[in-house]
Amino acid sequence: MRTFVSFVISLLMLARVASAQEQQVWIQIEAQPNLAEAQERIRDYAPSLADLNGFAMDGGWYALALGPYSRTDADQVLRVLRREGQIPRDSYIAFSSGYGQQFWPIGVTEQATVPPAPAAEEASTAEAIPPQPVIPDETKAEARRSEQRLTRDERKELQSMLQWAGFYTSAIDGAFGRGTRRSMAAWQQANGFEETGVLTTGQRQMLLQQFNAVLEGLDLQQVEDTTAGISMQLPLGAVRFDKYEAPYAQFNATGFVPEARVLLISQPGDKRTLFGLYDIMQTLEIVPLEGKRERGKSSFLLTGSNDRFTSHTQAALKDGEIKGFTLIWPTGDEERRARVLGAMQESFARLNGVMNAAAGTNNTQRIDLLSGLQIRKPRVARSGFFVDGAGTVVTSLDAVNTCTRITLEDGVMAEVIGTDAALGLAALKPVEALAPSEVAQLQRATPRLQSDVAVAGYSYGGALGAPTMTFGTLADIAGLAGEQELTRLALAAQPGDTGGPVFDAGGAVMGMLLPRTSGAQQLPQDVSFAVDATAIEGFLTGLGVTPAATDALVNMAPEDLTAKATQLTVLVNCWD
Repeated sequence: MRTFVSFVISLLMLARVASAQEQQVWIQIEAQPNLAEAQERIRDYAPSLADLNGFAMDGGWYALALGPYSRTDADQVLRVLRREGQIPRDSYIAFSSGYGQQFWPIGVTEQATVPPAPAAEEASTAEAIPPQPVIPDETKAEARRSEQRLTRDERKELQSMLQWAGFYTSAIDGAFGRGTRRSMAAWQQANGFEETGVLTTGQRQMLLQQFNAVLEGLDLQQVEDTTAGISMQLPLGAVRFDKYEAPYAQFNATGFVPEARVLLISQPGDKRTLFGLYDIMQTLEIVPLEGKRERGKSSFLLTGSNDRFTSHTQAALKDGEIKGFTLIWPTGDEERRARVLGAMQESFARLNGVMNAAAGTNNTQRIDLLSGLQIRKPRVARSGFFVDGAGTVVTSLDAVNTCTRITLEDGVMAEVIGTDAALGLAALKPVEALAPSEVAQLQRATPRLQSDVAVAGYSYGGALGAPTMTFGTLADIAGLAGEQELTRLALAAQPGDTGGPVFDAGGAVMGMLLPRTSGAQQLPQDVSFAVDATAIEGFLTGLGVTPAATDALVNMAPEDLTAKATQLTVLVNCWD
């Protein structure tokens, strides 16, 4: 894989020469506070990464960067190397304007679009020249006087920057005690200054530049959206306005930061509206399932993360107006995400007015979209049925394999209490107590061949809101290879019906529908198989569950059978 990645990057290097007129960018993978550490880290990366360069930065740090590339090539290389774990997840696109003297490859002293190869003897003998100590812009006494003019908030901000740089570990209180002085001296030592423990005006400016270097290219600007009635800082280098779909103003990714998105939330309402929005937001794909859920009397907070992105949503009710925002940022780029989120929170302000409920075009109308946003959908949607008064459910094993979360009906959480791989069965127990109005009666008697049967199932994954009845006949009381625990049915079922109950003409459950096999042998569409009720009863008994059973073979009116099936058939959703 390492060879493959190097080959891909080599091809991109050739491409960049042919398109030298395009804007050249770099992929910054690390920054170190001094030259020695930067040279040590660059030698660690050099054996596995092509196009590796080292530059001094304006803020006194030293950058490790890949490139140069065209912007399109850089995005591709960044995705590949992140995915393969070759570079840190917080690597990002950088621009030449942020880089100064080049110290790697050895022998190169100036930044160039395509660095020329040094002569062989020069390459073997040349050494990077370390920068000379910087002369302070103020004496220690002058620095103390300029420091005394700082406000308390400015002093706290200085401590925060020293903390970010890794030199300060105490409270952010604005008081410059021994801990703060030691951290200042440590920062001065790391950046080649005399260790006085008092930062000069120029040194404070350098620390600020280092602190803000991570925001390079994000173009944080205060945006006043009069339609939403919100003013706040937004990273306009990473997102741009796309559209209004009430109650959201949607800002989608420019491509500079993959996955980046911002929503401004604005709508009139009361507490009931706020709490409804809290519930609705959790159905959207942009709010991962796992994360913090906080709802107060007049506000809420939703956070979560998956392998693609991290999401933060906050909203509050004030004077009949609900306003807030959502920030979505790629997972692994935590430092930039935290800085952007902090800037957005600090700058958030309410303007007069609120978004009209009719705002937006709503041209794309789909049941899986809400205000133009994708509703979260389960990975697998199957069927099941209640087998006792406690809400125990039997379903197909393929409905619950490798799920991180299983829900029944309207989002009721469930857990697997038993499986049988040979039979393809799984039993689920709801986390919250359920009291089903109908439970299955398992048929112990042997049904008659060619008798009427019906399968109840969520054929279309719950889109219809109720199970569908599919009617057919009993073709055999054994499998094609003579399996006694199976029955063969003559009916055309849908994938969503899998796990659903198979009823005889009298409303007793004579089996559970199995998924269609996807091997080399393709059976006719109207051939289906079910695990028979006797095998299901034995499976449940082994789990300590006692299902209802009958041996009566009777007839029931189709409408009564449908009503019964609707009450005991369950939608089973498997979520990633």
